[in-house]
Amino acid sequence: MKFSLFMNPQIPGSGFAAEENAKALRPIGRDPGSYQKLLHEVREIAVHADRIGFDALMITEHHFHSEGFEFSVNPLMVLADLAARTERILLAPLGLVLPAWDPIRAAEDVALLDHFSRGRLRLGIARGYQARWANVLGQRWNSQAARSDGSAGDDRNFDVFGELLHIMKMAWTQETVRYKSEVLDYQVPAPYEGIEGWPAQDWTRTFGAPGELDDQGRIQRVSVVPRPYQDPHPELWQPFTISDRSVVRAAKEDILPWMFTPVPGEHRKKAELYREEAARHGRDYKLGEHTGILKIVGMAGSREEAIAAYGSRMHKDFASFFGPFGYLEVLRTSDDDSAKPISPEKGDFKRMADVQMALIGGPDDVKRGIEAMLKEIPDLEWFGLFMQGQQGVLPLDDVKRNLEMFAEHVIPEFRD
Repeated sequence: MKFSLFMNPQIPGSGFAAEENAKALRPIGRDPGSYQKLLHEVREIAVHADRIGFDALMITEHHFHSEGFEFSVNPLMVLADLAARTERILLAPLGLVLPAWDPIRAAEDVALLDHFSRGRLRLGIARGYQARWANVLGQRWNSQAARSDGSAGDDRNFDVFGELLHIMKMAWTQETVRYKSEVLDYQVPAPYEGIEGWPAQDWTRTFGAPGELDDQGRIQRVSVVPRPYQDPHPELWQPFTISDRSVVRAAKEDILPWMFTPVPGEHRKKAELYREEAARHGRDYKLGEHTGILKIVGMAGSREEAIAAYGSRMHKDFASFFGPFGYLEVLRTSDDDSAKPISPEKGDFKRMADVQMALIGGPDDVKRGIEAMLKEIPDLEWFGLFMQGQQGVLPLDDVKRNLEMFAEHVIPEFRD
């Protein structure tokens, strides 16, 4: 098994864990000094994780977070900075929200980062679920935030995501591209009949890709450069694949799905579906192979010490922010009223541990949690340590010690 860190970068001093400071600097997301503190912490954690043996670092894409939480407006740029500071750790936007991007610009930027990191890039791609920004940045494609509810808007987002990925793959794998989309108002070249009046025709005919110009000197195809460092492109990942149709598409496209299904039995169902669908497309994966699972991990010398260190902090921002989006449903148990949503008050630290969304305690406690997971999914390929309630909330030295304890006592037990 391989191990990754997953960060929703949080400006230190923001959120309910530092309520007075966040109010005093409101909106803290536009305070340059506070943002510099975030960059310092993210850089320190990335370099530390690289040195102590984590396999990958994953960072989200979100916009307009004036509150200072989920502050990663361009993960490709952040990871380019981290690529220059690290040596071996894999770097992954988790994920690049495709409906917010032009596909060719995205393909170019991804290829650049793949070269900057010399193949250490793993490309997470996502649909985008937050309407505050996904609707604004997706309007060029008439796409709104994903809702996973089977609505017409959700279907449109699903189709736009698939079409943009298709165009990006063409840009990476074809020497020249000519394409007119039936899903999007998008064509290459534009106009599709050809771009007239290209002044440097002799230069392009001599040095450009064959077929870019027709006999009349019109641009008929474009060559997207550079091609990625990895052939044909970086491995594709997708967060957080819960709906069955997303699992099926991930299997079809050979995308590694990261799943946020805390209970091992529920994750097993998704892993079985992925394995079955992958087999239909000629890929023979073991149960759990080419999938990842995400969990919060809080470690100390004992369970009591871990509860004292993380208990009052880890859940508060998660429950208050993510709860209204429905993420507290992963905490539901048979004792809950099925007609009522899980309230933020119930999304506490104890509940997180009870449903195994969080692994809390000393090294042996965390190892038992992972062992229970592997009984259900024996060949799970990736384990993601979700840094919710840690970076930006706890002192940086405490965060580093948690990672060190995990790297020293847990990772070696499961590396093989």
